Amino acid sequence: MPVSENEDVPEPARDTADRDASHAGVDGPRAGTLGAAPAVADAVRGGGPAAAADSVLSVVAGAGPVGRPGERATVRLRDGGDPAPDPAPGSDEPPRYAPEWLQLREPADTAARAQDLLDPLRIRLANMPGRTGGLAVHDLGCGTGSMGRWLAPRLDGAQHWVLHDRDPYLLHFAAVASPRSAADGSRVTVETRRGDVARLTADALRGASLVTASALLDVLTREEVGTLVDACTGAGCPALLTLSVAGHVELTPADPLDAEIAEAFNDHQRRTGLLGPDAVTAACEAFAARGATVRVHPSPWRLGPEQAALSEQWLRGWVGAAVEQRPELRERAARYLRDRLAACAAGELRVVVHHSDLLALPRPTGGTP
Repeated sequence: MPVSENEDVPEPARDTADRDASHAGVDGPRAGTLGAAPAVADAVRGGGPAAAADSVLSVVAGAGPVGRPGERATVRLRDGGDPAPDPAPGSDEPPRYAPEWLQLREPADTAARAQDLLDPLRIRLANMPGRTGGLAVHDLGCGTGSMGRWLAPRLDGAQHWVLHDRDPYLLHFAAVASPRSAADGSRVTVETRRGDVARLTADALRGASLVTASALLDVLTREEVGTLVDACTGAGCPALLTLSVAGHVELTPADPLDAEIAEAFNDHQRRTGLLGPDAVTAACEAFAARGATVRVHPSPWRLGPEQAALSEQWLRGWVGAAVEQRPELRERAARYLRDRLAACAAGELRVVVHHSDLLALPRPTGGTP
């Protein structure tokens, strides 16, 4: 499978900020370590630019699984298993993110994705004006490449995937574990590009057939969503943006503190101008204002005893973010988390984490839908 890495991305795609909004979604149907694709699991065990076989998965309070309901893989690795520090102020070095969290959530993402959006997407792709040859798919914030593992085998025809992410560590895993063939057996190829997806331009998407992303919208600002929408509509290509957190969680059995934790968590998501649970609404409005047709479909995680490991990490993150947002919750939240983890370990806890998938169909460049 041809793989190339292009780090000479256009200047608008470069990122000098130390906040990373691009390691968000994963999903994929294959089984492996923690449910990930075998190639990713193998790379985690013994390969890649920073093999994690002997590392301990450390949860950083207020970030990654802690701080978002499984929406960002901000579990950092450092020798000895301690959480790695944030980059120094002003540093251009992005934080490193462990693929273990992305792998852990992969089966839940796979089960959650809105299959109902695939038929209208296939119809649009089959009828795009001026299309010759295969599909060119740009996957934004690709993480370990699970969107490609899920979607490429569900689309017919030759495909070339361009995987965008800031972190070369994750781009390595994404390239290694990319699928080799489409639904009809056609060839799938891949290249990787480093850059900031919040600064994407229509020029960077020239020739694109489709833009995809997972769990990305909710870690963007309104301005960044507008930039992304401008790029997609300017290029006239559809956008399948999945697994954006919806701000609603259901836990069974219920607890009196559920609502307060949820409210504090949602406030935490909106910190520093991020859209959090308002992201899908903002994206829909932005696409519609630019003449695109938009469809939204629920894509909830449904976690039971079989997903206990994911539920445990998600709980720690959900409660940790709430406490970070409202420190006065700390004492009660500690009791709450202890009880919830005990119920999870006993197979008695059920969790539904609501997300939304969005399909935007802009007017094709130079034509009409």
